[in-house]
Amino acid sequence: MLHQCLNSVKDVCDEIIIVDTGSSDRTKEIAGEFTDRIFDFEWIDDFSAARQYSFEQATMDYILWLDADDMLLDQDRTKLKLLKETLDSSVDVVSMLYHIAFDAAGKPTFTYRRNRLVKRSKGFRWIGPVHEYLEVGGSIILSDIAVTHKKSMKPATSIQSDRNLRIYENRLKKGEAFSPRDLFYYANELRDHQQHLKAIIYYREFLATKKGWIEDEIRACINMASCYYTLGETSKELESLVMSLNYDVPRPEVSCKIGDNYKARNKYSQAIVWYKLALEVKVEDTQGFVQEHFSTWYPHLQLCFCYWQLGEKELAVEHNNKARQYQPNSSQVKHNDEFFKTYFESVGANKPLKES
Repeated sequence: MLHQCLNSVKDVCDEIIIVDTGSSDRTKEIAGEFTDRIFDFEWIDDFSAARQYSFEQATMDYILWLDADDMLLDQDRTKLKLLKETLDSSVDVVSMLYHIAFDAAGKPTFTYRRNRLVKRSKGFRWIGPVHEYLEVGGSIILSDIAVTHKKSMKPATSIQSDRNLRIYENRLKKGEAFSPRDLFYYANELRDHQQHLKAIIYYREFLATKKGWIEDEIRACINMASCYYTLGETSKELESLVMSLNYDVPRPEVSCKIGDNYKARNKYSQAIVWYKLALEVKVEDTQGFVQEHFSTWYPHLQLCFCYWQLGEKELAVEHNNKARQYQPNSSQVKHNDEFFKTYFESVGANKPLKES
């Protein structure tokens, strides 16, 4: 993915710095097509140390950082060039969108923000050996420029997939004290490795500190609920989702998952309340994960199903039509259309129900 990444920024960056932590493939050869500023850094199980070393090599006024599987699309490269020409020198940090998942049409379905462009003279530092973050302050602007994550289709090796978990567990063996952020991300790694009971323990330990970022606290509740769902404990799944309401209004994802919980138990009237809430509650300027489908087509499709089960056929058709507005090529929407057509013809309906 490295060639794609560097090719997307070669015309907008004044210097390109590559830090190699021990590659054994063509990484340096590919990087050499774009820059001669290639540095070696011995891997010490510390992402922050490697990133900080890369920042120390920078010589320009501002630093833009990317991973090898990130890139700028044409429209975002144009926006970055304009920003470069107009950025006021009083700005210390530029936050950019990060698109990491996409639908079949290429539209982003999973987005959050990261501090991507920082003033070198401020000396901002990377924090944390794994799941590191850039600690910033001062004048921060929120840009509509997006960095696009183009993950390789090549599956990760077992060494790569276990790397983060291994770093955390080695730190525990050394007796290191975990910060609230460490607890949260360690729980995420445990969950990703199907260690659900252990993950729940660390999510609860994280929440008990009451020192986490609110977005991480909400995500901990959601992830803990998914652990309980996998374990077949639906009542505790629901409790975990409701727990997230301690931190903010119900996020659309939370509302949909509560709706799913009721729907799975055939409590359609209760499910409807939550799916409708997912469509109504707007969360402004969140810095956390944004998954647009939880506030658009997904609750409409679930409302279609629930209303049909309750005999509210016209409302079912209405919500399927609304789902189509967001996902016109959805196989689920098309399946529903065929189902409705067959049903209404079988009962002698002379005309289809009106579209919304």
